[in-house]
Amino acid sequence: QVQLVESGGGLVQPGGSLRLSCAASTTNFNIYTMGWYRQAPGKQRELVATIYSSGSKNYADFVKGRFTISRDNAKKTVYLQMNSLKPEDTGVYYCKLVRLTGDYWGQGTQVTVSS
Repeated sequence: QVQLVESGGGLVQPGGSLRLSCAASTTNFNIYTMGWYRQAPGKQRELVATIYSSGSKNYADFVKGRFTISRDNAKKTVYLQMNSLKPEDTGVYYCKLVRLTGDYWGQGTQVTVSS
């Protein structure tokens, strides 16, 4: 059973920064695609960023130039550095591990951008 534990959320003012972490309890972490998603109140969960085993990355248009996804395979952790935060970035942020046998989700971490 894979467990994913997110951390790093909180309350930040517009224009501020946060770094989210997602630690995975799995072997061979380096071979898996990892993603960050978010869900705002009353809205569907949406993809924010993806990082592949090769290290290549994809971003949603609404975070390009502001957010950076990265991974540390030795620590089995994926990160999301969020800069220039906006109120519309508010939501619960989830990480996902993609496996052929099924995907795994973390419990989520709340990010609130407000003055």
